[in-house]
Amino acid sequence: MKKFDKFDKKKKRDQARQEFRKEGIVLETLPSLKFKVKMNEDGREILAHLAGRLRLYRIKILAGDKVTVEMSPYDETKGRIVYRGK
Repeated sequence: MKKFDKFDKKKKRDQARQEFRKEGIVLETLPSLKFKVKMNEDGREILAHLAGRLRLYRIKILAGDKVTVEMSPYDETKGRIVYRGK
């Protein structure tokens, strides 16, 4: 067992999460902190909810905001908003 094995696992996990993060623009706000987001890369629309950290710090998201969405690897039509851009 390597000395830094725990850190290697964390690094791999972070890289796997990065693969599913994509940029998009909020089209519409829906009830219960859900949003309709248009993805920049392929132009499709997905349903995204607000991440817990953004809820905790009460980050407001409005239509037209640029956001980073963490996509689900199982369902390409759903995701989680993890960052609000400028």
